[in-house]
Amino acid sequence: MEVILKDDVKGLGYKNDVVTVKPGYGRNYLLPQGLAVVADKTNKKIVAENVRQASHKAEKVKTDAQTLANNIGDLSIDIPAKVGDSGKIFGRVTTLQIADALKSKGFDVDRKRISLDSDPSTVGEYTASIDLHREVKHKIRVNVVAE
Repeated sequence: MEVILKDDVKGLGYKNDVVTVKPGYGRNYLLPQGLAVVADKTNKKIVAENVRQASHKAEKVKTDAQTLANNIGDLSIDIPAKVGDSGKIFGRVTTLQIADALKSKGFDVDRKRISLDSDPSTVGEYTASIDLHREVKHKIRVNVVAE
């Protein structure tokens, strides 16, 4: 089943992409949630026209994302966590904690655009990826420290 995404869907694609999904996933999740529309001839024409009209705005969004990535640079943030005697952390380090730490440094990044490359289970240094734009991705260092 071909659908046109109305919003970015992690692991599937970005807004206005035409993707092929299994029929059940399309009918039971993407369409009812308003994340996609069926990719018929009419909808493809509408999306093509919308993309054409918004192309200059899309370039500005990309440059803004690139500027934000350059400003973040090779930033390293510290996330405090409760730690046991063996160095293992209690609970989880979440993307919300990383987004809050970035916000405290002056960078407003949506938590849904952040993903950890590996799940932190002990105190140490980890890498997080920030998906600022479909063509602009940035990595930062996350230091999990004892509280």
